[in-house]
Amino acid sequence: MKRKNLSPGALTAPLPPCMVTVGDMEKNNILTVAWTGILATVPPKTYISVRPSRHSHGMLGVGQEFVINLPPASLVKEVDFVGIYTGAKMDKFERCSLTRVKSQKVSPPTVAECPIALECRVTEVISMGSHDVFMADIVSVSCHDELIDSEGKIHFENADLLAYAHGEYYTLGERIGRFGFSTDKPRRQENKKPKTDENLKAESKSPFYESAPRAKQKKKTVSDKGKPHGKRIKAGKE
Repeated sequence: MKRKNLSPGALTAPLPPCMVTVGDMEKNNILTVAWTGILATVPPKTYISVRPSRHSHGMLGVGQEFVINLPPASLVKEVDFVGIYTGAKMDKFERCSLTRVKSQKVSPPTVAECPIALECRVTEVISMGSHDVFMADIVSVSCHDELIDSEGKIHFENADLLAYAHGEYYTLGERIGRFGFSTDKPRRQENKKPKTDENLKAESKSPFYESAPRAKQKKKTVSDKGKPHGKRIKAGKE
């Protein structure tokens, strides 16, 4: 397959278009951040990249804390809106009819309508040209109760999370695998004797042959239906 070389650009996709909250319960703001990800597992560390010209940049510098709220697809319009307009001239929570709830370990509020939230405390800020990178420890995670099963597993497939790819919003598609599935080994079949004439005669002489014939085992099947394939969501300015 032929390839075409392009100019260098920020083309990593898909990404999570996060609703990031800064400030505290009294004075706060929401901004949309797609430049985010995981830096380390132990200790759990993340980052967000924010332009110095943004209103929230100054609040981040003062409070040194933020919450990464992962939005569902149903909030695509609100996600787009809070990423376009500045919080210096409006209360985005009220404008978008979103609910503030107190976070567990940091001052910025959590967006109640977002199913998963990561509470973060800044450890280092690095200037990277157009953006400043706020690296942070993840100090707490919260999610909607209905996403957690009896064993404590979070079912992300039920969160209907939103995705972003170079200016477009998408829903997530169906699950096509899980971590490590490529190394699964096929089940070993039990060694069975070939059905020769002598074996059949021996079976027929068994006192259990007529009275207790072998029960046929139904083949187990597993239904793993996923959600419809990912599709683009249209979203414009309000």
